[in-house]
Order: sequence, then structure tokens, then C-alpha cells
Amino acid sequence: MSEFDVDYEAERSLKRIWPKCEERIRRIDCSGSDHELLCETLLRRFDEHWYRFFFLLHRLYGKHYDFFFYLESITLTVIDAWVARPAALKELDLRRESDPDWYQSERITGGSAYVDLFAGDLCRLREKIPYLRDLGLRYLHLMPLFASRPGNSDGGYAISDYRTVDPRLGTMDELRALADELRAVGISLVLDFVFNHTSDDHEWALRAQEGEREFMNYYHIYPDRVIPDQYEKNLREIFPSVRRGNFYYHAGMQRWVWTTFNSFQWDLKYSNPEVFRAMANEMLFLANTGVEALRLDAVAFIWKKMGTNCENLPEAHWLIQAFNALCRIAAPGLIFKSEAIVHPDEVARYISVHECQLSYNPTLMALLWESLATRETRLLKRSLSHRHHLPESTSWVNYLRGHDDIGWSFDDGDAWQVGINPSDHRDFLNRFYTGRFEGSFARGVPFQHNTDTGDMRISGTMASLAGLEEALERKDEQLIELAVARIRMLYGVLCSIGGLPLLFLGEEWAILNDYSFESDPDKADDSRWVHRPRMDWPIIDKVSDRCHPRARVFQVLQEIILKRKELAALGNGNMRLLPCQNTHVLAYLRWRDAHTVVVFANFSERTIAVDIRYLRKEGIARFLRDALTGEEFSTHDTIELKPYAIHWLEEA
Repeated sequence: MSEFDVDYEAERSLKRIWPKCEERIRRIDCSGSDHELLCETLLRRFDEHWYRFFFLLHRLYGKHYDFFFYLESITLTVIDAWVARPAALKELDLRRESDPDWYQSERITGGSAYVDLFAGDLCRLREKIPYLRDLGLRYLHLMPLFASRPGNSDGGYAISDYRTVDPRLGTMDELRALADELRAVGISLVLDFVFNHTSDDHEWALRAQEGEREFMNYYHIYPDRVIPDQYEKNLREIFPSVRRGNFYYHAGMQRWVWTTFNSFQWDLKYSNPEVFRAMANEMLFLANTGVEALRLDAVAFIWKKMGTNCENLPEAHWLIQAFNALCRIAAPGLIFKSEAIVHPDEVARYISVHECQLSYNPTLMALLWESLATRETRLLKRSLSHRHHLPESTSWVNYLRGHDDIGWSFDDGDAWQVGINPSDHRDFLNRFYTGRFEGSFARGVPFQHNTDTGDMRISGTMASLAGLEEALERKDEQLIELAVARIRMLYGVLCSIGGLPLLFLGEEWAILNDYSFESDPDKADDSRWVHRPRMDWPIIDKVSDRCHPRARVFQVLQEIILKRKELAALGNGNMRLLPCQNTHVLAYLRWRDAHTVVVFANFSERTIAVDIRYLRKEGIARFLRDALTGEEFSTHDTIELKPYAIHWLEEA
């Protein structure tokens, strides 16, 4: 079809489908005037988003002979979800439409956690809401909490049922109650949408194993190795230390199944439009529980095409954009966060107001740790100079640690540009963060070491990687001081560089590596469990000494989070690197309207004097005050940066 034909078919299709939509809308139990207003609201959204929605679906599925059948089926799924949406969430939708950039505010700082490891279950998590509020959080991302396969479930990422909470954690009603209580105190609930694959014991997979053709077509299932071998020529291995290749032989079916990650995680076949409809239904069900953002898991892998590496394909973007478009109609209060741990250029392509409004920033995360190891900011500055800025109404989610490993995902071209051999440098970083480099302060653990290629990623908690574990073992006060200073500096950058800061809960209490995973057969092969320890509330409750390193880290992070809320320049503002010849120092300017903050960060254990007279040429006032300490400085002088110092300077 030409563009004109597509527009014509889009309009004709909507006219044909709308009477059925109106029939569904009549199911809403409300007064006549409210019903009319709701219909007007829905019609407005269709007018705004229908053509994009139609065009994307046509791009993906237009060659199917039954395209218009699926178009109607998917549209009615959207309407049914909107009809079922609770009134409180419809009100939230209207507020978010009036303030679509709410997640860019300087008042939004996030936390992420596993329910069981942080609180035990959903009921006890609700008891922790005052703690989260006092810490300063306005965004809570809970790791997968839905029913998953017994035993090894990849940390809950092998979903058995998207509509059932893991019974050990609670019920769907308790999840809805949690969402309501969080929203009442201004905290947005964020959940994972694991949409690249399901568990092998999901109902769809079980019915596929029983030979039902409809559900066998939900997955990539092959009778022999002919097609899998053709695909494998271009695919990389994600978990090479667990198994080789991307296909698993299922003895019961006597067939090969595409499993990019673990053999029990079956990749969904999105070239089948029924899979899109089914997953849209699951996604909108989650939206109606009260979740305000969904983390889209493994976005790079969701579309397969022979002759490619099946990563970051154009169809993957169209697919996410189609999900986005249907949410703008049925649940506009919901936003997406992409999880794409791929090349920085590919990460950026998932970020737009019509795709994922939020995105993890794995490059910044990796380069903060890189700068900490090298004590230099050359590569970090190079990346920030041309990779940090995003499209309007989108935002980075900045983090130091999370549930996953650290991969050194910087751009090789950036490394060569500043005189760094990227291959050698990654080897150095792996040795440094696993304590195999002389002088290293880090206590990291290798993850997925590929002995053929030498590739490796790093596991470890923020505090253990920053040197606190080693310092406490040595009982060395000077090393403890340096470790706490590193943590303060890293979070000072994270919360001021631009984007939404995210803590992996437990970091605020400097939780250290937990090596007990090695004795658990379901976890022993996955070193990421070393940085997923259980929150040690009894010990935390006993830390009454404000000088204790754990208490000091908590005070430092709480102070940074709360102070950030007061500085408008640190929200939806601009960022520009400032000239600084010293390679140990990162300097940048943040501003919005009349609000300005100058940030200096020292990535070394040396005291460094930096001439700041040039700030007058940047239009900065003569006197500056550190928002974190109250200390004053003059732009006619130099600023002395103590080891691992961070300064947020505002005009005095």
C-alpha cells in the first residue's frame, strides 16, 4: 500500500470497528453524563493515536491475509482493557496527559528491589512505605514478582503466569493495594514486563508441548536443526558458561525451541500477530493493577530475522512503538522503560516519546566504574560529550548497580579517540574489579566468563566494588574514609548529571557481597546473586552510631536525594561539560531557566586544585555556595577538591 492507501484504510477500519467499541464502552457502570465524557475522552485518544497505531501494525503484519481480523481483535482488546480500568487510574491518566514529563522532575528519585529480599512479601513491603518516603523516593521498581517456574527461574524472569503473583510474595489484590498506597504518598510503582519469552511451564508453552498447533506457533519451534543452524551462524551466545547456542532440544516434543537466554525461557514468536494481541492483553492487565511504568525486558531480542544477529532489528522498534500507541489509548498514565544492554548507539534508538520514554543508561554506569578504576575521566567525558543528550520528553534512568551484572558497554571508537585500546582496557577493568590487579580496592566476582573469547562481566554490590568490603575487613579507618567518599562522589554525579537516579535498595546501607549463593544449587551457577543479598533489617536497626560506615552512607545518600529535590536545575534541565584540563576531574554545568548548578567531581584519592576563574566567562556569579555542605567559593580563585570530592555549586 502507498502512504495514501494506508491512511484511507486506517480511516475506513476505524469507522468499521467503532460501533463494536461503543458496544464495549456501554459496559461501564456510570451516569449518562459521565458516560458521554468518557466516550469523548476515548474518541480524542483515538483521533490522536489511531493512525500511528494502524500504520505500525500494518508495517508488522500487513502481509498477513487476515490482517484486518487481527486489527479488530487487537483494537477490541484495547477497548476492553480501558473499560476495565479502575476510575482512580482513569483520573491518573488525565493528570499524566496534563503533565506528560512528570518523570523528568528533580523530585523523582527511584529505588529498585526484590520484594522477598527487601521486605519478605507484599504485606510487609507496605509497612516499609514510610521508610521509602523518608529516604526520599518517588519511584519504586519491583523486580519480577509474578509466578515463575520452581527452582532456577533466572531471578524471576521465567514467567509462568503474568496474572498471578508468586504465592510466596502475596496476591494480586495485595499488589493492587500496594500500588494504591504508594500512589497516595506520591510514589509510582514500576514493574517488569518480561515480553521476549515465557517460562517453559507457562500455559502457552505447556499447550505447545501437548502438540496444540495454535500454541506451538506462539514460539519458534523446529523439527530438526536445519533452520536453527542457519540462524546460529549470526547469533551470539548470551550465557556461554551455562550452555552453548540459542536453541534447546525438547525431548518430549522431539523438537528444537529458540531459547536466547536459559533453556527454560522460550522466546515468543512476534511475527505471529496473535502473540502480539495476547501479550498486549497481558500488558494492559498489568497496567490496570496500578503500575505506572513498565520495564521492557530484553528489548533487543524480541524480533527474529534470518541472516541477521536478531538484535535491535527495525521490527523490534515498531513492535514497542505499537505497544506504546495502544497504551496511549487505553492507559496513557503508563510509560515504558527500555532495558537494552547493547552498544550505546543501539540503546539510544529505543528512546523516544513514541517508544520508551525512559531508558537505563548502562554506558554511564559502566564509565563511572571505569573512571573510578583509572582515576581518569577521559573516556567518561568523551561519551558524555555526544551520547548523553536525549529527545525531548525522555529521560535516562541512571544507576550504579542493579540486579544485573556490569558489562563494559562503552563505544570502541570513543576509546580509540582518547588513546585507549578498548580490548586491553576491558581486560584491565575485569582484572581490577575482580581484585586481580595490584592496588585494586574492589571485590567483584566474574560473571559469564567466556574462556573462548575472554569476555567477562562483573558482579558485586556497589559498596564492595567501591572498596568498603576490603576496608572493613582490614579495619583500616583511612580505607573506610576513602570508600565512603567514593560512594558519595559517585552518587553525587549520578543525581546531578541529568536523568532519573535509581538506587538498588540496600545500597543506601552499603550492603556488601553475599557469597552464600554458592551453596544454593539453584543459584550457584549465577554469580549475580552475590549482589542480591537480603536486606539485613536487624543489623540496620542496631546501627545507632552515626559514625558507623553503614550509617554514614545512609546519611550521605539521603542528604543527596533530599537536596536534589530543592535544585530545579537538576531536573528537566540542560547539561554541558565544562573545560577542565585535569583528567582526574569531571566538571559540568546544569541549568534550567534562571537556575544554575556547577558540579565538580574528583575521581582520584589525590587532593587537586582547580582554577575556576573561567566560570566568570560562563556567566556564573562571583560567589558560589556548595548546596551539599554550605561551603562558599569565589570564582576569582581556585577550588581545592579533596580525595573523591563532589561539589554542587549554586550562586550564593
